[in-house]
Amino acid sequence: MSYQALYRVWRPRKFGDMAGQTHITRTLQNAIVQKKFSHAYLFSGPRGTGKTSAAKIFAKAINCEHAPVKEPCNECAACRGIHDGSISDVIEIDAASNTSVDDIREIRENVKYASSVVPYKVYIIDEVHMISNNAFNALLKTLEEPPKHVVFILATTEPHKIPLTILSRCQRFDFKPVTNKAMIERMKTIVEHENIAITEEALESIALAADGGMRDALSILDQAISYSEETVGIDDVLAVTGGVSQNVLSEIVHAMAEQNTEQAIQLLNTLIQNGKDPGRFVYDLIYFMRDLLLYKSAPTLEGMLERARADESFRALADKVSPEWIQHAIVRLNQCQQEIKWTNNPKVFIEITILQITSQHEQQEKASSFDSGLIRQMNEKLMAMEREFQQLKETPAAVPAQAPKETRRPARPKKSSYNVPYEQIRLVLGQAEKKALTQVQSVWANFLNKLKSVNAPAHATIQDSKPAAASNDTIIVAFKYEIHCSLFLDHRTTVESILSAALGKQVRVIPIPNENWQELRTSYIQEQDKETKETANEPIVEEAKKLFGEDLVEIHED
Repeated sequence: MSYQALYRVWRPRKFGDMAGQTHITRTLQNAIVQKKFSHAYLFSGPRGTGKTSAAKIFAKAINCEHAPVKEPCNECAACRGIHDGSISDVIEIDAASNTSVDDIREIRENVKYASSVVPYKVYIIDEVHMISNNAFNALLKTLEEPPKHVVFILATTEPHKIPLTILSRCQRFDFKPVTNKAMIERMKTIVEHENIAITEEALESIALAADGGMRDALSILDQAISYSEETVGIDDVLAVTGGVSQNVLSEIVHAMAEQNTEQAIQLLNTLIQNGKDPGRFVYDLIYFMRDLLLYKSAPTLEGMLERARADESFRALADKVSPEWIQHAIVRLNQCQQEIKWTNNPKVFIEITILQITSQHEQQEKASSFDSGLIRQMNEKLMAMEREFQQLKETPAAVPAQAPKETRRPARPKKSSYNVPYEQIRLVLGQAEKKALTQVQSVWANFLNKLKSVNAPAHATIQDSKPAAASNDTIIVAFKYEIHCSLFLDHRTTVESILSAALGKQVRVIPIPNENWQELRTSYIQEQDKETKETANEPIVEEAKKLFGEDLVEIHED
């Protein structure tokens, strides 16, 4: 078979060919030129981002006949031999197939021997996280102190599975997902060299579908080339990847924004019948909404759009919908994306989501209409009042010469809507302790946070209050507003339950308006001071009782 896949033909042969990993290639190049490269490296990152390719390029660079060089020449015998695998000193090992201790012991035995053809023997262990723990232990000593002519390069997509003892002995490089821009530039270089006609939209769609993997992008490009007739277009890529075109996404979003539920559901049904993957549709729609929100918030960020092209229809749609509606739609679509992972009927969940998004827009419009009407009415009333006031100011009413004076009765004090339980509070004050109040104050902030997460209305009633006094089982809470005392009673059970849990004991809460509390507190302190003065001679009385007996001692007040 003479044909080779594009990702094999165009596998990077030098550091400059690697897309989107400049932070790694520059570091490695400088280390090679300065001859300060390490004996062990760990290359980690998503699939298809160039880990093993970078390892082979590194092996060629340190063994190139022109070393030290930033790039391998790919022309000398060493570079060509490493590239085609004919040089046995560069060993590629698939850890998924060689996980046992015996496999690692074989490596330990072979590293003792000097390289036969090139200066450095390089071990490239791919998917190294698949090695067993015993095998890692067998590799540990060799990795820590290998011979000077040996370099280990470990590659993995799951670095968290590698023991820390191994990680600490390697220089770690994290490969990032390749950006869409970098992938498009690399694919343009390839298609120009291969004389392949492809549209810009098709390249953008391939980059999005690849999700950061350069190898995946070239595989999709290969499929699209095979599927297309002459020029690879956006429809060819969508047919291969199962994606949805921007026109269809725009139509569905427009239908939802117009509350046209029938059209939105029909468009979805057509997509599903045409074989589109429901999960892929939701994924594309989320990204389209993201781009719509980004463009709506800051049109200057047009270059950061990932799924959409800012054409005329896209701009018109952005002008039509509000940022709040887009945000709500993204939240609902994200929930839908999670739900369809665990169901055999994803279409049903997508239909429900479309209905929810559509109805949300309708509710927002109704609320907006209601608010506008209310504001208009209030403005009209305010203007009428201003006109009346101006007329009274210009023509004040005449006062009769003998106007009988009206005798007004003093206004009765407004009856409180909350009856303060003064007697209960006085009993609590008689048993109150500073220690008990300090304990309540220490947990009050945490108690409010817990209450807010459990019952927001209850938290709203008590947030403007503070503990004023406390006994062992009862807490007096002073509220800023009297109305909150009455509202608190509706949530008393919940508040006392959460506060009791925070204190580790059962307690009761008695609310009191802050104004009443200040009066009661002042009165109570004065009473206590009076009692203290009256009982100042109590020690004398007690002594008299001891001397003469309680039956003979009588106390008379002056």
